[in-house]
Amino acid sequence: MKKIFCIMVSAVVFFGLFCGCGTAKKEDKKLSVIATIFPEYDWVKNIAGENIKNIDLTLLLDNGVDLHSFQPTANDIIKISKCDLFIYVGGESDEWAEDAVKQASNKNMQVINLMNVLENEKKEEEAVEGMQVDEEEEEEGEEVEYDEHVWLSVKNAQKCCEAIKNSLSKLDKDNESDYQKNYEDYSKQLQKLDGEFTDTVKNAKRKTLLFGDRFPFRYLIEDYSLKYYAAFIGCSAESEASFETISFLAKKVDELKLPYVITLDGSDQKIAKTIIKNTKDKSQQIVTMNSMQSTFKDRDNYISIMQSNLDSLKKVLN
Repeated sequence: MKKIFCIMVSAVVFFGLFCGCGTAKKEDKKLSVIATIFPEYDWVKNIAGENIKNIDLTLLLDNGVDLHSFQPTANDIIKISKCDLFIYVGGESDEWAEDAVKQASNKNMQVINLMNVLENEKKEEEAVEGMQVDEEEEEEGEEVEYDEHVWLSVKNAQKCCEAIKNSLSKLDKDNESDYQKNYEDYSKQLQKLDGEFTDTVKNAKRKTLLFGDRFPFRYLIEDYSLKYYAAFIGCSAESEASFETISFLAKKVDELKLPYVITLDGSDQKIAKTIIKNTKDKSQQIVTMNSMQSTFKDRDNYISIMQSNLDSLKKVLN
């Protein structure tokens, strides 16, 4: 399947370049930057600052599109092939991106693979006690898969932003000092938020979270040494939890006396409600955390969303 997709990418790129021959205009050219997901997009905006007017910035995934099921269009592939900077996550869901990079017509393209930037921080997917594992996951056996949700760590965000700053500086040396200053200012905001997470957890009554949903917050949780239980792993395609999973999680709520069950943004909350119905007192509340899969690029920003997640943690842990 991957070989077929690679051939398709090559054909699309060739066709796009052939059709574009002789049509390019020699005028002041904006830097073309393509980000696959919202956090990358927002980081570029903050590091570019006023220089964003000189950048043609594209967010590839539309609002609400799931990274794990996204497939690029022919126009996406052609645009990536010609861009100056391409930023993608680099996990299993992004195998198509690796092929697109290999076939790119712009051989001077800067490429940022977040999983490569965070090589020493990336974590293997894990199934904790009580978690329902996909049949497909069980069949794959010993094949190592890494958790893709690296952006849900403020510490990781700082390293990713540094990589973006470095690439923009290489592409636009005239504004290198601006990118450096903007990066330093933004990094201070991230460090401040990191400190707030640290203080919240340090002073918390509880140290365990329970998700009646998928669990994409592995990096955030491990940053602050929290424990968790969840219905599914972060990349799971499952939407129906088994009786065993519901029963286990409901008993954990009772055992740990947890007043909240967490769901993700966009969830129908069905699993969380079922867990609550199976607890002894059935009085728990549902709290939402944002995984940035359903964000709106002109309304939201990375720091405000992570601040919202911090507010949810303050409620859940105290």
